[in-house]
Amino acid sequence: MGTTQLESVPEPKYWHLKTVLTEALDSEFSVGEILPNERDLAARFGVARATLRQALEQLELEGRLQRRRGVGTTVAPPRVGVAVGTEQHAWPGAADDAWQPVDCVQAAPPAAVASALDTAADEPVHTVRRARTSHGQQVATELLYIPAASVPDLTAIDAPTGPARARAVLRELQRLALEGQDRAVELGSARADDARDLDRLPGAPVLVVTTRFIAEGRTAALSVATYRADTCRLTFGDSADVEIHHDPERRAS
Repeated sequence: MGTTQLESVPEPKYWHLKTVLTEALDSEFSVGEILPNERDLAARFGVARATLRQALEQLELEGRLQRRRGVGTTVAPPRVGVAVGTEQHAWPGAADDAWQPVDCVQAAPPAAVASALDTAADEPVHTVRRARTSHGQQVATELLYIPAASVPDLTAIDAPTGPARARAVLRELQRLALEGQDRAVELGSARADDARDLDRLPGAPVLVVTTRFIAEGRTAALSVATYRADTCRLTFGDSADVEIHHDPERRAS
């Protein structure tokens, strides 16, 4: 595509530029590709760099672009679907689970988690840490809290530390009959450890998805998953495979 000069339009110039840039992203760039520098982009589209920055910031807010420390501005991968209304129930670690185990420790959980699990405040629980990636980039981190009562035979399993221990805990958890689960979603700010894992600045917006797994009439496990807000979208059906239109004025037929 040749140089595009923006003509007089009724909408703000940066907003029109955002539409032009979106078309270029769809047709010319691939996921993870680094965009040219601001000076070259401004010259190509015939706009001031301040106008270009406004358009790039808007595309970043919409999750189309990512600014990565030490890399530059890159084309973002498609958003990860976070199913919050599905009727399908499965234990963490099931065959089609997109999460990867990182490690597992035994420690007393936060007070709110202990209350939800109905355990004593100082009672250690298995804390499994997992990660979810998309196109080679980590987009979510999870802490999965499992009381000892949910995995009573775990001590008979020869599992050391790290991912192997995490997988052993999840395998033992799946021996229970899952009766149901419920989820809650809220907007939050990235804590220092989450920000480090997700390549964001502390305080960046995140979506926190809390899932309660129910077995034997009690909360058998509690998941607290933190997603980058710019890389995920909520889904409310049994499938996340829905058509996405980046132009808000287009409508699905």
